[in-house]
Amino acid sequence: MGIFSILGFGKNKIKAALLQGAVVIDVRTANEYDRGRVPGSLNIPVDRIRVSIGRIRDLQKPVIVCCSSGDRSSKATAILKENGLKEVYNAGNWMSVMKMLE
Repeated sequence: MGIFSILGFGKNKIKAALLQGAVVIDVRTANEYDRGRVPGSLNIPVDRIRVSIGRIRDLQKPVIVCCSSGDRSSKATAILKENGLKEVYNAGNWMSVMKMLE
């Protein structure tokens, strides 16, 4: 069972969200992000998510959250949902998102 099955949606759901113009938010540190990332993703470290909610909401797009393992993206996803964002998906590891884009 893959991470996307565990999280309750398949990679088709993420691909569909990407086709709808979803934004990928990588919540790793800037140093981690600089070493490799999903092209076009935004880097908003998990400790900056709360202060960035307005900016993320203003994008008016579905949000796919990723990190290195799924822990930080899970926390960020919960924060975004607690603050009223509806279309937020925890994709776990950023490399999983990269593989879907190949």
